[in-house]
Amino acid sequence: MTLEEIRGQDTVPESTARMQGAGKALHELLLSAQRQGCLTAGVYESAKVLNVDPDNVTFCVLAADEEDEGDIALQIHFTLIQAFCCENDIDIVRVGDVQRLAAIVGAGDEEAASGDLHCILISNPNEDAWKDPALEKLSLFCEESRSVNDWVPSITLPE
Repeated sequence: MTLEEIRGQDTVPESTARMQGAGKALHELLLSAQRQGCLTAGVYESAKVLNVDPDNVTFCVLAADEEDEGDIALQIHFTLIQAFCCENDIDIVRVGDVQRLAAIVGAGDEEAASGDLHCILISNPNEDAWKDPALEKLSLFCEESRSVNDWVPSITLPE
């Protein structure tokens, strides 16, 4: 057995727990940001916010279902948004379940649930730094992922 195989065995449960923790933190962050009015949903709306005030954006979520993987225009938008976020030190994650994301963000809001949720930005509600424990957990998750060259980690949202 090689060292990599031993390490791989040790990190599987840790990786699963880490991902579940990140999923719960993302769920909490989305709800908190929505209550604060700091959530921007939609690829074009997000691009506008990134263009006007990138320093105010603290987190980015890109979401695509399996059927969206073939949408070339959406993938180009994702690539551009990812590059912009990396260049401006904005933490970014991917989510593979748009319906689950709609259930979280669109809770009680049919317009939000039926709208474009392929890109969601979370901004600071005011000029003071937003101190949300879920945001801090996700920032740490992203930092740890970048340390192993996973620049846009995937997160599974809890049921």
